[in-house]
Amino acid sequence: MNFKILLSTTFIVSSFAAMAQDAKTYAITGDGNGGFAWMNIRQVDISTGKVIREIYQRDKTAFVMLDAATKKQVINPMNGIIKFNDAAPTATMVAAAAYDKRHDKLFFTPMRIGELRWVDLNAKGDAQKFYTEQTQLLNTLDLKDEANHITRMDIAADGNGYAITNDGNHLIRFTTGKKTVITDLGNLVDAESNKNGISIHNRCTSWGGDMVADAYGKLYVISAAHQVFKVDIDTRITTHLGTINNLPANFTTNGAAVDESENIVVSSANSFDGYYKFKLDDFNAVKMEGSDKTYNASDLANCNLLFQKEADAKKSFGVPYVSPITISNGDARVFPNPVTSNEFRVLFDGQKAGQYTVALSDLSGKVVMTTRVTVSSKLQSQSVQLLRAIAKGMYLVKVTDAANKIIFTERIVVQ
Repeated sequence: MNFKILLSTTFIVSSFAAMAQDAKTYAITGDGNGGFAWMNIRQVDISTGKVIREIYQRDKTAFVMLDAATKKQVINPMNGIIKFNDAAPTATMVAAAAYDKRHDKLFFTPMRIGELRWVDLNAKGDAQKFYTEQTQLLNTLDLKDEANHITRMDIAADGNGYAITNDGNHLIRFTTGKKTVITDLGNLVDAESNKNGISIHNRCTSWGGDMVADAYGKLYVISAAHQVFKVDIDTRITTHLGTINNLPANFTTNGAAVDESENIVVSSANSFDGYYKFKLDDFNAVKMEGSDKTYNASDLANCNLLFQKEADAKKSFGVPYVSPITISNGDARVFPNPVTSNEFRVLFDGQKAGQYTVALSDLSGKVVMTTRVTVSSKLQSQSVQLLRAIAKGMYLVKVTDAANKIIFTERIVVQ
């Protein structure tokens, strides 16, 4: 598949040099070359793979584990002992992580544990602060079954985190603000154009790997077997784009992140050949000479988005561009999405007390219904009942305050 890159002249490229992507990248690694205990967190240089900062080393780094809701240390209810004194926050190993630049958090899910965890990278003190959010939504069936392990995760253009199980039957969304809301959006759906038996659900071709996002609200799954899929979050339709070429035979693509030049950089959990990079317009991987061979990585995470320069160019040169979701204040969100019943909820996380208006409009901009909401709590969520006349399709939810200031907008799908 060819991807048309707009405004790609030298003038345009130089004009947007100041809008460069962020080089800060994190890797989940073993202890060293040949280590397969994926429990360590390191900040790396995405262009070389060299370690810049040690975030967490098992058996070495002091840490505390806090319950996300209570901010208290996690206690084992059976014996009253702090659960994690003798075990790492990553003790069952990690295959999925995502970096949230806005809050400077690294999110991850331990394998075989139905919890969303994160480390506060901006926390003060000698001990690293880890938080855990326990939820039944991540306890998908039997966690001893690898099909239910979460192995792909990223922060999308809407500021939400997304995670996918190995079998593609659970697309999980989580908010990244003060109060975490976790939603199971359902199973991924193979596009009709997918050929040669390449399905996102196929164990041999499509399990494992990692995920990146683009500036237009799409996700890209890079499976361990070198297959690349594009995921439309709204519809969950998943399109096979191609196969990465020129990788060593034993190089499973377990980690993926976008570099400053908008290449997709991949790492392997099993191979010690360093990093490779490729672009979506040709899928031909190129070895990054000099990339560090000391640590192979089960996952990579940074905040860079594919096609960010193109999106910036469109906006700056007056080319019409509609952001998939614009957030101007706070961490309010709409869930579930898609809406499968006659109601949805709006989370007013961190908003001031007062009067708000929730407006639902179609994509032409026509308002089809409005609801007045009185907010009295910073953690309030409000149910919005859909009118019976609302047809299935895509809509825009816009929340404004009493002064008619836009708090946020978000696209939803009514099914």
